[in-house]
Amino acid sequence: MLVLFLSSLHPLPPPSAGGITCIPAIYALPPDPFPSVEDFVLSSSKTYHLDITKYTTDPPTSTLRSSFEDYLNRNPKVQAIFVGTRRTDPHGANLKDFDRTDGGWPDFVRINPVLDWHYAEIWAFIRFLGLRYCSLYDEGYTSLGGTGDTHPNPRLRVGLGSVDGKDDGEGSQQYRPAYELTEDLEERLGRA
Repeated sequence: MLVLFLSSLHPLPPPSAGGITCIPAIYALPPDPFPSVEDFVLSSSKTYHLDITKYTTDPPTSTLRSSFEDYLNRNPKVQAIFVGTRRTDPHGANLKDFDRTDGGWPDFVRINPVLDWHYAEIWAFIRFLGLRYCSLYDEGYTSLGGTGDTHPNPRLRVGLGSVDGKDDGEGSQQYRPAYELTEDLEERLGRA
């Protein structure tokens, strides 16, 4: 999604007084993030010139909703936010390309540029362009949350104990990379 956004900026806006223009971004992380996700976000921030505001979500104390409330209170000129939601994601089935937030959420327009992309199309785009991605995807993870609720996708398990990704208890702990998964509705099978 970020690469699509960046490609739409050609030619790039003029640099700010301090040099390169940075793109504001929100990173809502779980209370137990994977170190490799943190490393990837940091390197992406440098590569793509992102000005990241980090929020740790830990319901009920802090949630994605409260993170957006805080962000918009600090940045009142923001009227729209690009979101990477797809139809097969939770709460994505009825979204439109441009959608105001639901009642009870801070008011902004969600821009959903990859809403109708399939899981395999996302990976084809990433791999065709040779884009960097988090190393966990090479270890069989297909949807990333925190260390407590995220595991490699069982459909990608390989070894003697694996039959069509189902564990018989005797196989190895090896997994194929995320881009080998083809079914949209299997993406979140590694999430608790």
